[in-house]
Amino acid sequence: MRLVRAIWRLIVGVKDVLVLIFMLLFFGAIYVALSAGPPPVRDGVLTLALTGRVVEQPSKPDATALLSGQSGRVKEYALRDLVAALDAAKSDDRVKAVALDFDGFLGGGEAAMGDLGAAVSRVKAGGKPVIAYATGYTDDSYQVASHASEIWLSPFGTVGLMGPGSQNLYYKGLLDKLGVTANVYRVGTYKSAVEPFIRSDMSPEAKAAAQALGGALLENWRDDVVKARPAAKVDAYMKDTAGAVAAAGGDLAVAARNAGLVDRVADRRAFEARLAKLGGEDDKARTGYRTIRLDSYVKAMVDRNPRGPIGIVTIAGTIVDGKAPLGTAGGDSIAAAIRKGIADDDVKALVVRVDSPGGSVIASERIRQALLAAKEKKLPIVVSMGSVAASGGYWVSTPGDYVFAEPSTITGSIGVFGILPSFQGTLQKLGVGADGIKTTPLSGEPDLFHGPSPEAAALIQAGVNSIYSRFLGIVGAARHKSPAEIDKIAQGRVWDGGTARQLGLVDGFGGMAEAISKAAELAKLGDERGVRYLERPASLQEAAMAALAGNDDEDRGTTDAFAGLAPSPAAEIERALAEVQQIMAGPSVQARCLECGPSSSAAVTRDATPGLFALVLRWLWS
Repeated sequence: MRLVRAIWRLIVGVKDVLVLIFMLLFFGAIYVALSAGPPPVRDGVLTLALTGRVVEQPSKPDATALLSGQSGRVKEYALRDLVAALDAAKSDDRVKAVALDFDGFLGGGEAAMGDLGAAVSRVKAGGKPVIAYATGYTDDSYQVASHASEIWLSPFGTVGLMGPGSQNLYYKGLLDKLGVTANVYRVGTYKSAVEPFIRSDMSPEAKAAAQALGGALLENWRDDVVKARPAAKVDAYMKDTAGAVAAAGGDLAVAARNAGLVDRVADRRAFEARLAKLGGEDDKARTGYRTIRLDSYVKAMVDRNPRGPIGIVTIAGTIVDGKAPLGTAGGDSIAAAIRKGIADDDVKALVVRVDSPGGSVIASERIRQALLAAKEKKLPIVVSMGSVAASGGYWVSTPGDYVFAEPSTITGSIGVFGILPSFQGTLQKLGVGADGIKTTPLSGEPDLFHGPSPEAAALIQAGVNSIYSRFLGIVGAARHKSPAEIDKIAQGRVWDGGTARQLGLVDGFGGMAEAISKAAELAKLGDERGVRYLERPASLQEAAMAALAGNDDEDRGTTDAFAGLAPSPAAEIERALAEVQQIMAGPSVQARCLECGPSSSAAVTRDATPGLFALVLRWLWS
């Protein structure tokens, strides 16, 4: 026994020593990261090497992953930082040109790409050349690149213009094999979020709605690209890409050039030589040209903590109950930030930026109530919808005095659903029985072993019906229509922004700039357009993690054209499993649009499998 105690004391002592070593390394790394900072801005080429996703609100790095040396977390770039940097560059004499490097770019949604492309056009209109380069262009990257002065493509590359479309996974067969019953409660003919759990394919109604939405998004994307690059034979290339490649002798890059989609097919060395001509040579730099790093430029030129009279509320990612870190829309976190912001008499108006497929009804209502409190203080509220503002994302938009969307915004999905898993089939397969007593019809309900009783099922469905009715009433009051009128365009159906405007669900087209101008107009602020961001400030730990993560613009992503054109299979499976886990975790009632695709603000990882070092850290800190 003494030997066991001695061994245990030794193990505990080793653990304490390791904790001390890790803590010293941790704080040492933080000191180095905070004291180093990005290099100063000098004359040269502003380089946007976007090796990750563009989002409304970047999530914070995970401490364990950073300290374990994992590089699996995909970088996230704030759309507002990129737009602000490009707008500053157009009149900055130090910036001789702008380079857009899309190797490793993962997109960010059609509406966001439209805003980014418009900023690129403003730089070009200001007389600054903008040069784009990629090994493989996708819909998102090409939408932005089409606004550039020159589009370059690797000889080993291709332009893959796929258009909207994807395959969804349906789990009914799997659930049947496992003996799991998905008890579904929904309102809305088109609330197809529940279909993966009760069908093996899309319903005709869901497919028709999705086809209409996809067609509208494709048309909006095409309009943007053709307007920016009218000489490109976009339609012919998309209609018969294989034929274009065959006519080019099987050379994918030459086919893209022949179609006018790119200006030059050349390797990266030639691209960098072109930038050296524009911005000056630098023999010490890896690229060979004088580079202005994006993180340096944002730090020098973008005010991260402005104090203007227009408060910006960001609702990005899935809406969840309680508090949540930035990048996820925690109902309590956002409501608290709004309350704190409107308590300041210097705030004269609010702009609510929504990029969310919805989520928890309770959290959505909590945010809505906080915005209604702002209205009670006579503060005008203008909503700016990003790539997605559907279900709960539309719910939180209803307090707006004016609602802007982009033609490519995915919105609507006014419907409610709930899913409750039960395991009577599983227990039967395992040979396990379950029995008990009841003192009332609802005792022990919902019964996950036998399935909800008829009384419990009726009660849950009544709750879903009640929330849907309330949803219709909220939207009707906001849009000055009767609940019956809203019901005709609700039913869980998803709309593109153009159709939503025709239906009266939004008031006009525009982005953040238009929303800020409208807020200033409603608040009678004259020419004042200053903003402030009403969001939970980053904690010391989050700031330290962000400094450790850095934002090295010279990191390169994938350079294989085909790898960049398709999502990672592992990431798709991980996302599907996450959806199943979240939905089947019930019971909860959701105002959420699963058919909208992943939110642009959702955190993405390249590899979800933790390394040995990460596991050790979790053990030490447990």
